[in-house]
Amino acid sequence: MNFEKLIPNVYYVNIINGLKFFYDCLGFTIVHNEIKSSEPFCVLEKDGLQIYLFENVKLAKEHNPEFRLVTKNIDEVYGKVSNSHPEFLHPNLQKITLRPWGAKEFALRDEQVCVIIQEW
Repeated sequence: MNFEKLIPNVYYVNIINGLKFFYDCLGFTIVHNEIKSSEPFCVLEKDGLQIYLFENVKLAKEHNPEFRLVTKNIDEVYGKVSNSHPEFLHPNLQKITLRPWGAKEFALRDEQVCVIIQEW
């Protein structure tokens, strides 16, 4: 058995909010766009990673995902995000912190999702 990717589905009440987080803040690009359809949807991609964003009020109220993005340059990522979009820094982990398990981490969040940026 062989897998190539794990692609999360993220549901928003308003897909524009997800685009502000992933496209504007984290620099993902839109590779498939059905944002203006009756059931808004898009595929975002960056560095071989993909995220599927959906606008679905019911599912957005049921799902609040949390996932990690692993990097080898957490200081650079933190500098860019904290300067351009400080409103997304998670209040519980808003600075790069060396965690007890040995990883350096900081976290981001919007009204729907939490993303932990991590460097081992």
